[in-house]
Amino acid sequence: MKDVRDQVGFCGIWCGSCAAGNGAIVELTRRYEEIVRKYDLEKWAPKDFNFKQFMKGLASIQAMSLCPGCRKGGGPPDCSIRTCARNKGVLSCSQCGKLASCKNFEWLEKGNPRIREDLRKLAGKNQKELVKKWTSELRTKWPHCVLSCKSIQEHRPTSN
Repeated sequence: MKDVRDQVGFCGIWCGSCAAGNGAIVELTRRYEEIVRKYDLEKWAPKDFNFKQFMKGLASIQAMSLCPGCRKGGGPPDCSIRTCARNKGVLSCSQCGKLASCKNFEWLEKGNPRIREDLRKLAGKNQKELVKKWTSELRTKWPHCVLSCKSIQEHRPTSN
């Protein structure tokens, strides 16, 4: 998380909220593998399930390098938004007068239909203050999320 905590992409997405960049996917996969091994789920798997390939897949995900964030060359290698913003010399697409009709946002809008509207709201705001606010909101909204950097041990119920 520390590598992407303070980054906001040209598109307005806070890199700290991205599970690929903040380490959530890698950490959740590690925890999932831990549970799979603890409960010896190989014995429970259907006969036609290739458990070895499954475990190999989990190991591959855990070996993935974390995204350094859009501004440091991460994100989709062919990101048209980043390319366009850099070519125009803007720090944020909110500074571009053609945002409303920009075709580069169409792929992002599939998962976040309000991305342009949200980006316009960010225009002129203090990025460091926004990141502090977003971090606080995530920790409040998702207190058990790996983003809060809490270990799995802290969330296990104590036995009486």
